[in-house]
Amino acid sequence: MSVLDEPLFFAGLPLQDAPRAARVTLVGAGPGDPELLTVRAERALRCASLVLYDHLVSREVLRLVPDGADLIYVGKESARHTLPQEDICALMVRLARSGRALVRLKGGDPYIFGRGGEEAQALAAAGVPFEIVPGISAAQAAAAEAGMPLTHRDHATSVVLATGHRRAGAKDAVDMDWAALARPHQTVVIYMGVSTLPTVCAQLQRHGLPADTPAALVERASQPGCRRVVGTLRTLPALARHHEVRPPALLIVGGVVALHAQLAARGTALTA
Repeated sequence: MSVLDEPLFFAGLPLQDAPRAARVTLVGAGPGDPELLTVRAERALRCASLVLYDHLVSREVLRLVPDGADLIYVGKESARHTLPQEDICALMVRLARSGRALVRLKGGDPYIFGRGGEEAQALAAAGVPFEIVPGISAAQAAAAEAGMPLTHRDHATSVVLATGHRRAGAKDAVDMDWAALARPHQTVVIYMGVSTLPTVCAQLQRHGLPADTPAALVERASQPGCRRVVGTLRTLPALARHHEVRPPALLIVGGVVALHAQLAARGTALTA
């Protein structure tokens, strides 16, 4: 297969509009383990001739793409974006209008913090046909592997998913509805929150959660090297520093975290 690490080169190629725009398939690549792909996602990859893929798509998943296909990396990492989001949307539209069917491959599920909604809107506005193939989210994979059910009648009657990104232009501020996140009897899962973990833990305590509320980080869920660091809102930031937790990692907060010792699928928890 042809791997194009410089999408700006590809974006600049002259593309002539075809009589009819080709279909774009937005595929959830799941958390990284190819065995957690849906049957529909695997079929889309095995039939693909052009794939635009993100940073969190694993190499094992990419190996399902045929040898003759073109792979274009359009991934985003913290403070390092291959292409701005609007340029990714424009590239997808141009390719589809040139008659090239393409797979837009995104980690986890396209509609859970994957900007799949923005990309679907851009395609719809341009009159480009598309379909969505959902994927197992990182939260689901982390919960299953770490033994922390997202809901449980004794511990959590609801689950909240949020992102821990810093507010634009602010060093430590995180823009969240802290009062809603600190409600009792729920599980809170925070994506992309490693760098802001001390702030998140402090704010949850400030808005009413006890300092001894169970909390954990699950790093590289479903992939080789997966590990979980388990503590409380008070102790987790220090544990994360001690164990040098790095993205991608999810923060899980709530009573369900305490079930990990009984329910974890494999491995041991790092607690000190």
